[in-house]
Amino acid sequence: MSPLQYTPLGNPLLAWATALGGALAVLIALVLLRRIGLRKLARFAERTPTEWDDLLVAVLKSTRFFTLAAIAVSAGAQALELRARWEQIGRTGAFLVLLLQGAIWATAAVNFILARNVQRKVGNDVGGTTALKAIGLASKLVIWSIFLLMVLGHLGINVTGLLAGLGIGGVAIALALQNILGDLFASLSIVLDKPFEVGDFIIVGDFLGSVERIGLKTTRIRSLSGEQIVFGNHDLLGSRVRNFKRMEERRVLFNLAVPFGTPRARLEAIAPMLREIIEARDGIRFDRAHFQGIGEFAYRFEAVYYVLTADYNRFMDIQQAISLEIVARFEAADLAFAYPARSLFLERGAGGPERPRA
Repeated sequence: MSPLQYTPLGNPLLAWATALGGALAVLIALVLLRRIGLRKLARFAERTPTEWDDLLVAVLKSTRFFTLAAIAVSAGAQALELRARWEQIGRTGAFLVLLLQGAIWATAAVNFILARNVQRKVGNDVGGTTALKAIGLASKLVIWSIFLLMVLGHLGINVTGLLAGLGIGGVAIALALQNILGDLFASLSIVLDKPFEVGDFIIVGDFLGSVERIGLKTTRIRSLSGEQIVFGNHDLLGSRVRNFKRMEERRVLFNLAVPFGTPRARLEAIAPMLREIIEARDGIRFDRAHFQGIGEFAYRFEAVYYVLTADYNRFMDIQQAISLEIVARFEAADLAFAYPARSLFLERGAGGPERPRA
């Protein structure tokens, strides 16, 4: 029998040669297309400000050679007439290869997003970087778990019992690690929602200080007196947090009082004087100054202005300068500041001793 008359798997050698030639041609075309297409797409991505095209480049770069080979073999096999069993094996193999490539693409996307966000946080948010890496690890675990379950299901293995077991085990683990998981998810919430960041000055209840580190379980704050305060992330998010780092301007309200007996003409001059003193300063915005009313022991005045910066030292410098100027202007105008005082009036009763009367 001539070698050309052999029919492996029911196909002559000529058909096998045609299939092999077609597969090689498709493989070469796919490799060239991948190389040239990626090069042009990468150049285009460099010229655009968006990151979506960069993400597409990163995902396509993760395309493996075995995926291209599987596509080429599937294309070449069209020239063959195979039995149903071999066709089923081929379809199953191609599906598993594409499923594996899909998991690799998803992992590449997670790695790209993670790398970009970590790059933005390097040097100023170690805790945030750690949390992002934890998110990336969890995402990859989910991707490959789904891949494994789909493979087992496609191979005819019943995964219902496995999923039920994993669900019961997951509930048991979640109950045992409830506090730890609560802090972990709170850490992810802090990283994603960003109510505060490393370096922000915050007040939580009776505690205040600068955020030093945001970890997976705890956030650490350096107080003004020097000690480190450690909060559980879950407890921290359950509290009201005042973030002074994001304050754009500071509202300042101050009061002063002058004693009873101050002439009306001098009282009328105090509010304009306060306005003039405040408006003469740079970096602040005057709001109002008024004769507030008659107090228990003095006439009361109130003034409001805004310091156009969140810098506390700058705020104190301005307040000090305004206070000194008010003292100087009061001295020049012969005005006095009131202090708490009470007067006692004594009344003598008929034939009785003197008794105090307020």
